[in-house]
Amino acid sequence: MDVLIVEDDALHRAFLNEAVRAALPECGHVIEADHGLKGEAQARIAQVEHIVMDLQMNERNGIEAARTIWRERPDTKILFWSNYSDEAYVRGVSRIVPEGATYGYVLKSASEERLKLALRSVFVESQCVIDREVRGIQQKSLGNSLGFNDVEYEILVDVALGLTDKAIAQRKHLSLRSVQNRLQQLYEKLDVYETPGQGREGWFNLRTRAVAVALSRKVLNASAIERAERDLRQSAGL
Repeated sequence: MDVLIVEDDALHRAFLNEAVRAALPECGHVIEADHGLKGEAQARIAQVEHIVMDLQMNERNGIEAARTIWRERPDTKILFWSNYSDEAYVRGVSRIVPEGATYGYVLKSASEERLKLALRSVFVESQCVIDREVRGIQQKSLGNSLGFNDVEYEILVDVALGLTDKAIAQRKHLSLRSVQNRLQQLYEKLDVYETPGQGREGWFNLRTRAVAVALSRKVLNASAIERAERDLRQSAGL
């Protein structure tokens, strides 16, 4: 078994290297990459099937790198190791995992023993391992009445990109009325309606306010918007 570590912090790479060798005595080689682009190249060259992936990195983040790796080798097992449990990151990972793939999502705040257990569970036992905090975000986004379904979340991202209702309707193959109804649902869930009778009528542009609140609550983040911007340019041929 060979393991690829994709992590931009040298100290974290060294820590992961030690954790991998301690948790996986059957590991033959540990390969390292300091950002997503190098990680993609190393995974391709070495045909590595076991990867520990940071999420926030320069050059290319972990979500983009994992998406490319899984597109080329869907059976690859990836353990995401991150500081972040933001909904934007959790959704980003959930949306790119191939059907039936084995993966994990462990926070860097977890104990070393928890990390070692996750390494063995994902890479040796082929079990998905998700930290409790991350699992809570997943359940909220999938089932909670105050969470966003996939269509609502995609519309929120399109609003953050500055797209008009008409453009969103065309991209999502929805009627204009359907997009507007979903926007109203977004405003309700983000609680950005103006409160009448308090002298605040006309204070807010609700679209802009919705994006600001979503960013402050970590439903959106810069990486999610940048990723959506690239996808938009590719799909529109810009």
